[in-house]
Amino acid sequence: MFNCVRGRKSSRAKILDAAAELVSDIGSGRLTLEAVAERAGLSKGGLLYNFPSKDALLQGMIQRLIDEVSLEKEALRKHAAPGRNLEARLCTAAMLKMRNGKMKDVANGMLAASSENPALLEPVRQVLRKTLDELKTTSDDLDACLLGWLAVEGLHSFEMHDLSPFDETDIGRIKDAVSRLLENGIAKQPGS
Repeated sequence: MFNCVRGRKSSRAKILDAAAELVSDIGSGRLTLEAVAERAGLSKGGLLYNFPSKDALLQGMIQRLIDEVSLEKEALRKHAAPGRNLEARLCTAAMLKMRNGKMKDVANGMLAASSENPALLEPVRQVLRKTLDELKTTSDDLDACLLGWLAVEGLHSFEMHDLSPFDETDIGRIKDAVSRLLENGIAKQPGS
């Protein structure tokens, strides 16, 4: 994690914050190490000490995003009500809670970065495979969990591509529907 030391951000945190701001402003294709160093208030040597290449910086941004989602999920776990499909409820709630703000900016940048170097997304692929395995082993109603997870990831994908036709009222309905789906499951039809 990229914590603060006595109330100050670490150099890595400053660099990652600066890179996220720049990716949001100019996109990852035009991101340069010099611009990141300048925005972070560090020398290029200081940046290179922490991230020796642009790919290393983009990997750091991806890992930070993964870590933030994981931290949010664990924070939600502390207050989650027991019940059906707990892991799916935590996973979808964390993604929905973090869908705006800096996470969206970083995710958009990562999407652009992946077009330059698709291998950068391997850690994300690993997390998605792990999430699927976890849902398969912990779900009370796997069909409901898969549909709920897919709905939230689809919403996230729409928003990353700036394609979402949904307003906040629609998004509220989607959140409520996913919650109901995960809490109640999918009713099986007689004879199935």
